[in-house]
Amino acid sequence: METDQRILHRITEMADEERRLRGALAASGTERQDERERLEALERALDQCWDLLRQRRARAEFGQDPDEARVRPQSQVEKYRS
Repeated sequence: METDQRILHRITEMADEERRLRGALAASGTERQDERERLEALERALDQCWDLLRQRRARAEFGQDPDEARVRPQSQVEKYRS
């Protein structure tokens, strides 16, 4: 099972990629379909990672095993904000 530290590392990597991609899109003034799809995939994956991290922290706070937290479907965590 993933630790909080590993999840945070993945979040940081994906957020960095998201910023780079958004910057490249803004600088070019045009948007390619593959770039838009990658950006949308990153946003969905980030939502899931943040949700998993929050689940783990909540479980630990209430004396439950954080390793029992599971990645929830994208439709359930869509547009999750930290």
